Amino acid sequence: MVERQIRTFDVTDLGVQARMKDVPREIFVDPTLASLAYSDARLTLASQPPRELTAPLILARLLKEARLREGERALVVAGATGYAAALVAGLVGSVVSLDDDEAFAARAKANFETLGLGNAKSVAGPLALGAPAEAPFDVVIVDGVSQGEFGPLFGQVADRGRLLAIVSERTGARMGKAMLYQRAAAGGAFSPRALFDASAGALAAFAKPPEFVF
Repeated sequence: MVERQIRTFDVTDLGVQARMKDVPREIFVDPTLASLAYSDARLTLASQPPRELTAPLILARLLKEARLREGERALVVAGATGYAAALVAGLVGSVVSLDDDEAFAARAKANFETLGLGNAKSVAGPLALGAPAEAPFDVVIVDGVSQGEFGPLFGQVADRGRLLAIVSERTGARMGKAMLYQRAAAGGAFSPRALFDASAGALAAFAKPPEFVF
């Protein structure tokens, strides 16, 4: 996976590469999909509505662009069974995985315990509201395609922190542009920067409200 997918997608960060090698992705997917855990195929977890795991090469590139540092506090939104947060856990001081599906949150907690990740925590709650009790965060990663309605999440980003997400203008889209939103100064506004084209599962929690048409 690392040699054929990750490195070929401009993921040169050795720390990210090492985490992709060390974390067993098969424990985060449904048992029937274990044989496909390291492929670049779309993997859908059993839930209602169904949830896709972001492809390894897209997730690794996001983590590279996040420039995670030792000692930082991180939040993964739409963390599902905890794979992204497990990767992040080895690169920062602590990480919170948030999901609005309580079954996913429970599976993430169990997976963290299985891997001995004492600095990873799983919480359940509405995605759009973030994890205010755990804030502020140096970095927030939204794991899916959204329309960029991140108001409460921006409020949980620490001074000079950043938020990364895949954003599309279309409701329910599975393709978009990976974006980095950087808070340039203490209490300041966020500066957006487009990074690369990306695909992932759609996140309805961050859809724009419908506009009234005369």
